[in-house]
Amino acid sequence: MKVNEALQKKVQDAMAWVPILDAAQIGVAVHDGIVTLTGTVDNYTKKLEAENTAKRVAGVKAVVEKIEIDYNDSIRTDEDIAKDALDALKWSVSVPEDKLKITVSDGWVYIEGVVDWNYQKHSAKNAIDPIPGVKGVVNTIQIKSPDIDTIEKRAIESALHRNSSLQDKDIEVTVKGNVVTLSGEVTAHFQKEEAERIAWNSPGVWTVNNLLVIHQPINQSAV
Repeated sequence: MKVNEALQKKVQDAMAWVPILDAAQIGVAVHDGIVTLTGTVDNYTKKLEAENTAKRVAGVKAVVEKIEIDYNDSIRTDEDIAKDALDALKWSVSVPEDKLKITVSDGWVYIEGVVDWNYQKHSAKNAIDPIPGVKGVVNTIQIKSPDIDTIEKRAIESALHRNSSLQDKDIEVTVKGNVVTLSGEVTAHFQKEEAERIAWNSPGVWTVNNLLVIHQPINQSAV
């Protein structure tokens, strides 16, 4: 079986294994490790789940997501979505709602503001993703964690090494001011994202430059 066909089948199988996804609605095309997803789903959460499922498959280097959302003629105004978004932020214990601003335009939700931690930025988006009528979320929240004297480079390296999916990877950590840069190679897209998530957990980080390259070993590229 050719490399592209083998990876395509892996992604299709992964989609079929996720209960909320109807694999028949999602088309999967693969070329040189790049997965393109097409088709139609009935809510934004399914669109995100399809993208994340593809990213977690070993051998996937990048995902091009072209899935459309069809709400089956259910009409929700931007005002409806804005009210639900504000309520969602209010009820999320991880989100400092007083630091955020919401704008809604044609079903698209734009979040801006400044928070202390990266997990708060992602929690804000996660709270809004499932709201009916949402076509997409643009998250421009900035991270400005409390100033500290020095970001602990060794602490980040130790955290990376403790992670079971990253402990055998050659990841170089560089720290300059409030910026952490990750470089080196990993073998899967989800490993690249996991390394970045770990780096963000370090106190004092405002920016993470993720320069990790996804390189699949030759002996794993074909079936």
